Amino acid sequence: MDKLKAFFRDFWHIAKPYWTQSDEKLVAYGLLAAVVALNLASVGLNVWFNFWYNNFYNSIQEKDFEAFKNLLLQFSLVAAAFIFVAVYQLYLGQMLQLRWRRWLTEKWLGEWLHGQRFYHMQLFGLGTDNPDQRLAEDLKLFTGYSLNISLGLLSAVVTLFSFLHILWELSGDLAFALGGLDIRIPGYMVWVALVYAILGTWLTNRIGRPLVGLNFHQQRFEADFRFHLIRLRENAEGVAMQRGALVEQHDLLGRFSHVVGNYLKIMAKQKQLTWFTAGYGQVAVVFPFIVGAPRYFQGSLALGGLMQTVSAFGQVQSALSYLISAYVDIAEWRAVVSRLTGFQAGITEAARLAASSGIQIKDDAAGISVPALTLARPDLAGQAGTALARIEDFHLKPAEHVLLQGGSGNGKSTLLRALAGLWPFGTGVIHRPAAEQCLFLPQRPYLPVGTLRAALAYPVPAEKFDDAALRAALAALDLNALGDRLDQEANWAQLLSGGEQQRVQLARALLHKPAWLFLDEATAALDPASEARALAALAAALPQTGIFSIGHHAGLEQHQRVLRLEHDAANQPARLLAAELRSPA
Repeated sequence: MDKLKAFFRDFWHIAKPYWTQSDEKLVAYGLLAAVVALNLASVGLNVWFNFWYNNFYNSIQEKDFEAFKNLLLQFSLVAAAFIFVAVYQLYLGQMLQLRWRRWLTEKWLGEWLHGQRFYHMQLFGLGTDNPDQRLAEDLKLFTGYSLNISLGLLSAVVTLFSFLHILWELSGDLAFALGGLDIRIPGYMVWVALVYAILGTWLTNRIGRPLVGLNFHQQRFEADFRFHLIRLRENAEGVAMQRGALVEQHDLLGRFSHVVGNYLKIMAKQKQLTWFTAGYGQVAVVFPFIVGAPRYFQGSLALGGLMQTVSAFGQVQSALSYLISAYVDIAEWRAVVSRLTGFQAGITEAARLAASSGIQIKDDAAGISVPALTLARPDLAGQAGTALARIEDFHLKPAEHVLLQGGSGNGKSTLLRALAGLWPFGTGVIHRPAAEQCLFLPQRPYLPVGTLRAALAYPVPAEKFDDAALRAALAALDLNALGDRLDQEANWAQLLSGGEQQRVQLARALLHKPAWLFLDEATAALDPASEARALAALAAALPQTGIFSIGHHAGLEQHQRVLRLEHDAANQPARLLAAELRSPA
């Protein structure tokens, strides 16, 4: 019972915002009301058909051809209405599901991306696997199962109460003698249906309960396998050059073995469940005939009455057995809610941990000022661990060009992440310009799939820059050949070489003209001559831009200052040691 309460609490926590806070809640309620009304109309039509069975089979028994023709005409008209209800019940239900899914996707995607939480969830090691699966697949399943199961339950309840009275009247009393006592059970078929359904539901739950956990793990294994397939595709060149296909194949087959192993467990459990539910369903076909036959053969029930009784018993039994027929869907629904709850908890925890960071970012300066800053490594629990580097009296003046060098692992890139507001592990205060005035370019460029103009303009709309500006930026970085391909759609990260990708990324700086440009080995793939021309193009086009670079190439030392981040003693955090002053480039 506690698990059931927790499930409905988690379900409502996910569902509530759409129905109480969204701008389209009135439309949603309208669609829901229409679907419910059609659902009730469907039940009402089934009640009509139940009485029609009585009259129709009586007309056959009595060989009343005129009544037979009239009843067929009535059937045709009501059947047309039933088809209309069925079509629009499905259509409007799908419309409601689509709108609900679209709103949830926009909301959850926004929360995941807001404040760099997508990055912090990985950084803190919160254990939320495959966010793409949660957003793309689980939200679809959540809305689908929530509507289908709840509407199915509503239909079952309404059907039960609609046919319960009919079955009670039709079944009459069951009289028999037991131990010298005359026993009479009124509405006996109602009690038979009730006992039959309760016993079936209890056995179904006992057999199928493990499916909830198995379905949860199956989605995780499927998503993990798909993620590594995508990762192989994105790194195809590196794997091919190092002849790593066999290693990747072994790894992928190992992950796929988890998919197969868990699915075999699902198959075994579903086989057990199907043995029972299929047998239960087949017995339910003949069971009402067996129970109603005595009254028919005694002459107290006409053929039409028997068929109406069988139909009513089937409706009552089906309504009472709803949990049996929907058990597999309910098990998957519970697994979906559990996965989404975990994902939402991860987003919330990432936001909390990022907000509680000991590193404060203050957008209140024209330059960069760091009075005292300690950068720490994350520990296994995703918290701040041992100190990595200590930065004291670190200042960058507007339009100054500064190069940071030092040994690998000393914290150079971590310092850049801290300046970007991404690194939460440590303590201190960073004064800098507003984030919109800063542009950070990593060593491995990010080029979105799409047109080249969109890749150049990223992260602003491509329409912000005209063709002349885009071509000029490409020409300044020796990429004239790409000028005629601005509207070509491609996966540019695979189409361009590493050096070309870095120069496309540098072209963004020429277009955006930031107050500060931060380069994390962003020219490492260029040859010395190309690197020198690229840096000269940046200096010429961005005379008012401050540039803070990390790198080791000799060509980078044309910066005005060179700083080093090194250890001044064994087993101590790295520090900014010597600052070599140079003349302006």
